[in-house]
Amino acid sequence: MRRVKAKAPARRSAAASGPRRKTGPVRSLVILTMVGGLIATVALPAYGAWRTPAEASVTLQQVAADDAQSLVVASDATSAELSRGSYSATTPEEIDKKKAEEAAAERARAIAAAAAAAKKSGSSSGFSRMNLSMTAPGTGEVRWPVTNFTYASYNLFRPPNRPNHDGFDMVAPAGTPIFAAAAGVVRVSQESYAGYGVAVTIDSVVGGQQVSTLYGHMTYGSRQVVSGQTVSAGQVIGAVGSTGSSTANHLHFEVRINGSLVDPLAWLQANAG
Repeated sequence: MRRVKAKAPARRSAAASGPRRKTGPVRSLVILTMVGGLIATVALPAYGAWRTPAEASVTLQQVAADDAQSLVVASDATSAELSRGSYSATTPEEIDKKKAEEAAAERARAIAAAAAAAKKSGSSSGFSRMNLSMTAPGTGEVRWPVTNFTYASYNLFRPPNRPNHDGFDMVAPAGTPIFAAAAGVVRVSQESYAGYGVAVTIDSVVGGQQVSTLYGHMTYGSRQVVSGQTVSAGQVIGAVGSTGSSTANHLHFEVRINGSLVDPLAWLQANAG
């Protein structure tokens, strides 16, 4: 009777178990991969839900803002209004008012400078002490431009190169107030107006007629009105002087009606009151 070896079944068992040991690491890798995928599947939606809408959509401007410069102002800093040119006004009325104020200030500076020059030279024109609130006497729409004067011939102050003299000369001391003969609008107000020197012209309506009056040879810096300004009859507009083509202190006064030159003395005598 043959004896059978007892170890033969053990070898078959070892041979049969060989393949199962080789599949162990592969299975572990697959399991780890599946677990990682499961984690990613759960985590990514949660991360997306955790972000705010603002973080989800970021514009280029928002990105640039992170690198933008900033300015820190101290608590004691004060603000200042900036103006364009010399005018901070925004309406035509405000601009006109501003211009009138600056013109008045310029006239005041000119008067002060002229007064200082006269004092330095020893000659006082007296216009710097003129009462600017005074008006020419009378109640009519026409007033005498100078209330105290000496009558002068029409040709008395005529320069040699001007054979014709278009106005009426009223001789008066330097600084004597000059008044607007009629209410109207100033057309010319200059420190040098042709041969008239310091002069003013005013356009008025008198008796339904267009009347233009001219006041020449005023004292430098004495003008009290500017172009475009509205004046009333008898208002102070300047002071007697001897500027331009003149040889003595006097007011050269001209009158034009509807553009035609008329006798100023006869016009004053007929209308002033």
